[in-house]
Amino acid sequence: MVASKQSSPKAKDNGSKMHRRSRSGCFTCRLRRKKCDEGKHQCRACKHLGLKCEYKRPSWWTNSEQRKQQKEHIKSIIKRTKISEKATAQMNAQMGADTPPGLSHSLPTSATYSVTPRTRAPSVDSPFSPEYDFNGPPLHEHYDIYGQPHVLSPPYDANPHHQPYSDTQYEVDIKTDSQIYVNDIPTRKDSSTSTFSTYYPPPITSATTAFHEDAWVHDGIFEDTNVFGTDQGLDFDFGYENPLASETVRIDVEECDRPLLDHFINHVIRLIFPILEINRPGSARSDVVLPALESNKCYLHCCLSVAAIHLKSITPFPNEQLESDIMRHRYTTVQELCEALSNDTNHQQILEATLGMIFFQCSVGRPTDSLPDIPWHQHFQAGESLVRKLKLPHSMENVHGPNPRPPFNMTLTSWIDILGASMLGRSPQFADTYREKHMNGSTSGLCELMGCDDRVMYMISEIACLDALKVSGQLEDDQICHHVKQLGEYLNATDPKVYDIDQAMTATGAIRPEQLSKNITAMFRIAARIYLCSLVPGSSHQDSTMFDLVTRLAGVLEYIPAGQHGFDHSLVWPLLIGGSMSTPNSPFRQVFHDRLNCLGEGAEFGSFGRMVALLREVWHQSDHAEEGQNVHWRDVMQQKGWDYLLI
Repeated sequence: MVASKQSSPKAKDNGSKMHRRSRSGCFTCRLRRKKCDEGKHQCRACKHLGLKCEYKRPSWWTNSEQRKQQKEHIKSIIKRTKISEKATAQMNAQMGADTPPGLSHSLPTSATYSVTPRTRAPSVDSPFSPEYDFNGPPLHEHYDIYGQPHVLSPPYDANPHHQPYSDTQYEVDIKTDSQIYVNDIPTRKDSSTSTFSTYYPPPITSATTAFHEDAWVHDGIFEDTNVFGTDQGLDFDFGYENPLASETVRIDVEECDRPLLDHFINHVIRLIFPILEINRPGSARSDVVLPALESNKCYLHCCLSVAAIHLKSITPFPNEQLESDIMRHRYTTVQELCEALSNDTNHQQILEATLGMIFFQCSVGRPTDSLPDIPWHQHFQAGESLVRKLKLPHSMENVHGPNPRPPFNMTLTSWIDILGASMLGRSPQFADTYREKHMNGSTSGLCELMGCDDRVMYMISEIACLDALKVSGQLEDDQICHHVKQLGEYLNATDPKVYDIDQAMTATGAIRPEQLSKNITAMFRIAARIYLCSLVPGSSHQDSTMFDLVTRLAGVLEYIPAGQHGFDHSLVWPLLIGGSMSTPNSPFRQVFHDRLNCLGEGAEFGSFGRMVALLREVWHQSDHAEEGQNVHWRDVMQQKGWDYLLI
């Protein structure tokens, strides 16, 4: 509240004698001895000047020498910001207000690559984890390079309560080559490099008070408080095999493929790793994708192919160029993979590309897309061999302690291996590793990557092993019942001691990462019970026990955010398992139908769209089958010739 200009002398006297210091302002404003408006995630002063806004007590706060260094560092940032503002104003005057952003200059635009993307909804938890760094300028405004308002991936700032945050400064160089032909004879060849740098903050969009850079005094040490009184985000990190060697990323790409790369970075990544983006914002982009795009040509072509598939699926009319791009990049990826496998070199890069070929397809495309390609499980056989050559299972078994860092590629492999085994009626390839980790109580990073608690995923691996034994006919009925009872007891041991299901979204629309993980884990746990009960000889979807389990699954589903900014695409496997055992009068079907309506066109793409098509066919057959006849979803897939990985 602003004080009146005509304050009484007595009030002024009292003001000069007593000054109440805020204990909830950011530490940067305290150091600068400036008033902090305590804005969520980032105060106005820090946002205006491109400073690191910290509400948790930083390490430099208690050390006088470090505070002095921090003061000098902030002074230099302010000076650079003022110079950049002046240069930006001059550039805007030359370019005009209507000039669209591009990659030909160093100002941040949506056509360039930021290490820190915005997510479906801003987390009120994770930005205040000690692992996050808020040093950087405000994020750019949303800009759709293709001018397609129907793009299914949500805009970063779709939520009205979104508060942007910043990350460490970096640069991205994109090299493009163009060749000019005259009568089919190559003549001139041009090469250019476009640079995107966050060292230059964007133009200021609101009028704020100028801050002087000379007024510096040391402030007192205040107690550390939780400003918003919310849960902390998941404090976890992976052991990335190919981290960024520097803050500058250089990606060599042909000029004709630049729009595909733009689309993959800006729209597709957050569809592939939605849970990781909520738990550790920007991690998928900065720690997984950008390093691989920079150093792995095979991985680059895989991503370009996936981007073309996504563009094709959201384009309302046929596009021959996209069809050509899909086939060209898929052919190049497979060709380079085969060549690298024959040479038996660069195992790490081959594994990255192989996992990309398998997993990225789960987020894009329609069920009707038919691509002449190797089935996913044949790709996975090659991936399994590479995992063993790299000794990743051994590395995973040794992950323990208070700060575990499981290899990211092994965690992704485990996700595909465990749930993919149920698609084939086989045992997971690394079931022994999961069993060992379950006995030791150690993590594989699955909860942080895909939302389900590691222990529940280990139990799904054990159930898949029992399923494989039943399919192969190696067990008698009484043996199957005995194993089902034992696994049921082990699964019960993963239940929380108290009922912990609650809304994963706050009243302001922000995501609560820990609660979201608990809800997703509950979905997978109930689906695992349904999967286990379905193995009992003579079981049917008409059984009262099965009906109750499917009803419970529908009840928990209500606590998962729905719609295009929700997390239905992270629940493909439990929805498949529960939906395949539902009856026409089950509450599950009505809840499922309502969520499809919320998703709109988003319900038709990726593994989710394929799962919906499969469930509809299963329901069509089971609802018209004779009494006592069971229709298994794997049998329907074989009848239709669908070779899907539904995870």
